[in-house]
Amino acid sequence: MKHMSLKEIAAACGGQYFGDASKLSQEVTGVAIDSRKIEEGYLFIPIKGARVDGHDFIPQVMEKGALCTLSEKELDDASYPYILVESCPVAMKAIAQHYRIALGIKVVGITGSVGKTSTKEMIASVLSQKYNVLKTAGNFNNEIGLPLTIFNIREEHEVAILEMGISDFGEMHRLTKMAQPDVCVITNIGLCHLENLKDRDGILKAKTEMFDYMQPDAKIILNGDDDKLITVKNVKGQTPKFFGLSTKFDAFATDIHSMSLKGIGCTLHLGDNLIETVIPIPGEHMVYNALAGALVGQELGLTVDEIKAGIEALVPVSGRNNMISTDSLLIIDDCYNANPVSMKASLDVLSTADTRTVAIVGDMFELGANEKELHAGCGSHAVAKGIDVLICIGELSKNTAEGASAAITEASIKTVTDIPADHTNVIDGGNTSVYHFNTKADFFAEAVKLLQKGDTVLVKASHGMEFPEIVTYLENLTLV
Repeated sequence: MKHMSLKEIAAACGGQYFGDASKLSQEVTGVAIDSRKIEEGYLFIPIKGARVDGHDFIPQVMEKGALCTLSEKELDDASYPYILVESCPVAMKAIAQHYRIALGIKVVGITGSVGKTSTKEMIASVLSQKYNVLKTAGNFNNEIGLPLTIFNIREEHEVAILEMGISDFGEMHRLTKMAQPDVCVITNIGLCHLENLKDRDGILKAKTEMFDYMQPDAKIILNGDDDKLITVKNVKGQTPKFFGLSTKFDAFATDIHSMSLKGIGCTLHLGDNLIETVIPIPGEHMVYNALAGALVGQELGLTVDEIKAGIEALVPVSGRNNMISTDSLLIIDDCYNANPVSMKASLDVLSTADTRTVAIVGDMFELGANEKELHAGCGSHAVAKGIDVLICIGELSKNTAEGASAAITEASIKTVTDIPADHTNVIDGGNTSVYHFNTKADFFAEAVKLLQKGDTVLVKASHGMEFPEIVTYLENLTLV
């Protein structure tokens, strides 16, 4: 890794080097915090967890061929190089900051309450038409994941797209200090992490900390349809560019039309340029992602044809509006995470299906004092969208079921005892049928009574609910 000699690493993190002085000029070949991922020439960064202390694995990783390790304590009689630091997590962030600056690569930073990952995927698909792109993988968007993503940048990469997720004030400062983006994208200011950030004004304040460590000439791209983001007028002399559905924005969309679950068509207006396109993932929210991708592409010199090709080349990822077709069901795997805004957007997508629709939804976490009302609102939204069957799993999701039930005239929450013995359709007069289960296991025990062959099934909940188990179950379910 260029600019990652042991001497540079020690200087970057303010650490004290111990070991053979002749190795100070050697560059590490990679960085890992997981001892199982250590390869020849790596730097090991031991992290203290709730159950495991990475320091216990230092001898093992050095035997596997690591060049050097960080350590928060002196290693008596160590026969290998190590760098003594006060805090390995703090040192890791400092080293990542050094590496990002030394490489001089263009960085697109993305944050927002909803749609960070789908927007990242869209921007990556667009920019990949012109550049060699590295993007955040999975959920590597926090104070541990972001530096590891930065360490994956190599000389062949021309653009890095870094997703940044936060839950409290100050976190964005620490993330952006590492990323130092050339382009800042904020998708929206929604309802999440309210336990710490309290309200949407707090969320706006925390998200816009992103601007404090951006590059001096950085471009700012914001969702103009968001009532909080539209108030951002000038940042360090930079005027933001806005996207949305209004003709007053720098990028806007017209002729939006659903193609059911095959995607959504629209015409993007990018200055004087028109881009008629079909986004291959359904949902009006994908239009916003495409507009953000178009503006980023324009800022980084892509042609209209390249932008269009990138939008249409978009591929869904697991857990993010990913369509899975089996012999029995069409599954919309959107179970990676959830908050009230994204839950309602996913229900909107499900409602476009031309089959019977089933929503399997779970608890949404970190919603603060109004969590019950916010869950109930999603239940009533499911009814308003005409979802045929709403299956709610978890303690908080009891409120989702109650919200749906309250929205149905003369209806109440069904229990499993209400399921007909012959497994026939249980829809009442076309209204949404609502079920609540305490656990996934309880649902699995009754699933074949609730589902029918040919159903389109949405699976969505907060990450901690571990709903990929449900997706796997449905993939292997045979219905007749």
